[in-house]
Amino acid sequence: MTVLVTGAGGFIGGHLVADLLKQGQTVRAVDVKPQEEWYQVHDAAESIVADCADMRDAHRISEGTTEIYNLAADMGGMGFIENNKAECMLSVLTSTNMLVAARDAGTRRFFYSSSACVYAGDKQTDPNVTALKESDAYPADPEDGYGWEKLFSERMARHFREDFGIETRVARYHNVYGPEGTFEGGREKAPAALSRKIAHAKLSGEHEIDVWGDGEQSRSFMYIDDCVRGSQEILAGENVEPVNLGSSELVTINQMIGILEEIAGITVKKQHDLTAPQGVRGRNSDNTFFHETYGWEPSISLHDGLEKTYSWIYDQISDRY
Repeated sequence: MTVLVTGAGGFIGGHLVADLLKQGQTVRAVDVKPQEEWYQVHDAAESIVADCADMRDAHRISEGTTEIYNLAADMGGMGFIENNKAECMLSVLTSTNMLVAARDAGTRRFFYSSSACVYAGDKQTDPNVTALKESDAYPADPEDGYGWEKLFSERMARHFREDFGIETRVARYHNVYGPEGTFEGGREKAPAALSRKIAHAKLSGEHEIDVWGDGEQSRSFMYIDDCVRGSQEILAGENVEPVNLGSSELVTINQMIGILEEIAGITVKKQHDLTAPQGVRGRNSDNTFFHETYGWEPSISLHDGLEKTYSWIYDQISDRY
């Protein structure tokens, strides 16, 4: 039995491969990046450089697989998503080719990593947002570009299950973060970006950081360990509907900065950039369906997760000073 993880050179993929190997699984890890650019390379996995957007590569890597976790996508934080809509939508080639390849290879189960960006924008206009339940994706009004591709690919996974019998499962990720992830370069998400800024402030002694927007925009953030566990349980389970996979701990960006200040032991002055990308005003995960289905929910606190994330990022940049 071979488990294929696409996007294995990325943040979530690297952690997922590590956990599958720990369980004794035979893992084929695939990413389009050269291996020296992968966040984690595991000697025990069969590591392959291939482009899932190429139909020939998709078929080649899917041969002999019993399960596929399709995490491969061109994505990043809000700064990347808002400024690269066409690139984000081109991930539909990966989504399409991997489903076709899984069908042709006789793969039994197929996991698709969707996103909370599929949710309708008119339900996310207030920082004190009502937590989003799965049905709030329709009528459709997702994040332009990235969200539309994710919502379309969810429907495609559904129809491949209905038409071809592949047991497709879909998780809607809510802001996954943790060590071993992107923290600079333009694709990083808020927890990593703010951890980097606070670390630089502490190391440089210049206790001032820039903040996108007024800092009152709200989100929930899920630590990587909860994401890895939840993804595997969703693929193994019998629920066929898309399901939220995220923490329900809602915080504003300013509150997250306060947590990082406590962790770092400093106080910073915030310079708010109201012209920077901010995304929706508020977004949170309603975990009612997840809890009823799987008997638990992501619960690693933001403070505990940020403590580990900040420490890792601090170590990465401290030698620059």
